[in-house]
Amino acid sequence: MVVSEGLNNHPGVTKPLSLAGPSEADYVRNKELEKFLEDAGLHETIEEALKRQQVLARIREIVIVWVKQLTRLRGYTDQMVEDANAVIFTFGSYRLGVHGPGADIDTLCVGPSYVNREEDFFFVLHNMLEEIEEVTELQPVPDAHVPVMKFKFDGISIDLLYASVSLLVVPDDLDISDVSILYNVDEPTVRSLNGCRVADQILKLVPNVEHFRTTLRCLKYWAKKRGVYSNVTGFLGGVNWALLVARVSQLYPNAIPSMLVSRFFRVYTQWRWPNPVMLCAIEEDELGFSIWDPRRNPRDRTHHMPIITPAYPCMNSSYNVSTSTLRVMTEQFQFGNKICEEIELNKSQWSALFEPYLFFESYKNYLEVDIVAADGDDLRAWKGWVESRLRQLTLMIERDTYGKLQCHPYPHEYADSSKQCSHSAFFMGLQRKEGEVIQEGQQFDIRGTVDEFRHSVNMYVFWKPGMEISVSHVRRRQLPSYVFPEGYKRSRPPRQHHEQSSPVHEGCRSGSVGRQQRKRRDFDSVNVQGSPEKRQCSASPQKRDSFSPEIISHVDRDVSKECTSPDTQRTDERAGISGTDGTQKVEGDSVVVVGHVESEQDIMSRGVVDDGCVSNSSVVTSITCEVGSLVDTGPASRSGSSEGNPDSVGCSNSRVSSQGDSCEADSETLMNDGCAIDGKVSESGSNDELEVFKINISPSIELYN
Repeated sequence: MVVSEGLNNHPGVTKPLSLAGPSEADYVRNKELEKFLEDAGLHETIEEALKRQQVLARIREIVIVWVKQLTRLRGYTDQMVEDANAVIFTFGSYRLGVHGPGADIDTLCVGPSYVNREEDFFFVLHNMLEEIEEVTELQPVPDAHVPVMKFKFDGISIDLLYASVSLLVVPDDLDISDVSILYNVDEPTVRSLNGCRVADQILKLVPNVEHFRTTLRCLKYWAKKRGVYSNVTGFLGGVNWALLVARVSQLYPNAIPSMLVSRFFRVYTQWRWPNPVMLCAIEEDELGFSIWDPRRNPRDRTHHMPIITPAYPCMNSSYNVSTSTLRVMTEQFQFGNKICEEIELNKSQWSALFEPYLFFESYKNYLEVDIVAADGDDLRAWKGWVESRLRQLTLMIERDTYGKLQCHPYPHEYADSSKQCSHSAFFMGLQRKEGEVIQEGQQFDIRGTVDEFRHSVNMYVFWKPGMEISVSHVRRRQLPSYVFPEGYKRSRPPRQHHEQSSPVHEGCRSGSVGRQQRKRRDFDSVNVQGSPEKRQCSASPQKRDSFSPEIISHVDRDVSKECTSPDTQRTDERAGISGTDGTQKVEGDSVVVVGHVESEQDIMSRGVVDDGCVSNSSVVTSITCEVGSLVDTGPASRSGSSEGNPDSVGCSNSRVSSQGDSCEADSETLMNDGCAIDGKVSESGSNDELEVFKINISPSIELYN
């Protein structure tokens, strides 16, 4: 596929949208933007830059010694050993000149044809690096889309790729942009080489390199603040953002960075995906490598946000993007566009654009993926593998729910420092598709989805004892404290509600000062069709499709008790759940739910729902039956202990308000403390409505909405 060349000597596949230059106001805003970026510490010091150069020189020395040793072992002549060589190239943010303090260096080693990746790079060189004192956190990832070896060299993070080219001797002045470099190489080698080739092409195709760099540095910082910077989880990585910024630079060739930032959001808020973003013509070559062409390649037609690389073979650099992550990025583009419009009207400052995205206040329901390992090195490898599969979980859920259930994977990891083993956690926000009509009691059954995800994770060839994973459903009020920067949840403005609070069981003690009022829930009977006479306690009939019978979770393998902090230890047995015929059984490390949802009459006649703390191979359990308007009034107090009677550690007493417009029964085992919290019922409504799900992870997930 060939696209017409840019016109009037301007780079790009179309004419510029505007040739206008900056006004006086633009210069003022640009100065303010540059001051903001400087204050944010996005530029490294001269000492840091010098250290990076020294580290790259040291790595080059190491790979040359490595190639010479292999040349001698292969039986080549002494002259060949003397001439043997390897060349180090950089790519990514370092090559583009937009790296900041602490950023890693994307590095490519190009070696001769007789030095291969599978054995020589990932074993021989790996063993050499292990013996070097300055090298730490060495992690080979041979099965990645682009095979890579990750490590730190004297504190500098390095991502090292390898490409074996069709040369017996690699010259120091190797021109990597020449297409002949791709002769007789495999697809992984092409992908490895293209990182450098793409970076060089980007710098050639932008009208002003310095303006491009400032704008890209700004937008990368924005993307990280807003939680949309991560290729591995289905958002955009460094090269994707570089290509998007480069295209805007082509469309506005005379604009300065403050203008380009504003135009960036204006353009991509209106962009009609999946129309591709391209910097130049897509050309074919006699080498025969596959290029991005949806007319010929059916797989290319499934791409949601194609951003095409400018170097042959042209590929879609954003194939990881899913419908869910595209939705999230579109929302963030709209946010950026709104703020930039306010800045241009002098109604806002640049700092407002970079406000962190409050992920844990944006959803009512989350999936939590916890992983543990015996030590830090094992966790690093295990975490990298699990993180690479999280994107697949998002895609599987989209596929199996026909896009009706939307996932928002958050590209940040968290760790519970109170655990005695190495721990990491990832989170996904969950919500049903906006505007989707869901009938009362309708299921999103994704049990097979989770089974498939778990199976793919368990295929890790370097699995070691101690590497465990758990997946659980948590509501916003159940989020563990370690996900919040200050170690506690953001306080919310108090709402003026009259409430009736139920007493707290002795097994639970208050974990916060000034307990926030609990969510108001309306209950229906066990009949999912619902009968009119049993809906009288619903204060919001229009929201009757919100139905959340039960939640339970499961860990694939047993996680040792040493990996649970003392204040979060859970008992080894799960108490039975009271009900007419609902029971719960423990079979090995699996929790199996059998039974039905209790009716309002069952709950009210019992008065108190007994609930025990789950074992540390089980994460969260609750029983609720909700129909109507649900109010989230902020985090509830949480506390508890696993000591005492396992069948009644956490209890929740439920009462009905005097008006009879709300009723509640809750038996929830929180992630952090393993005990239930007391139930409260508010009399007045709120616009903050809770979206509830039914999730079973035992070892499967079932979703009701």
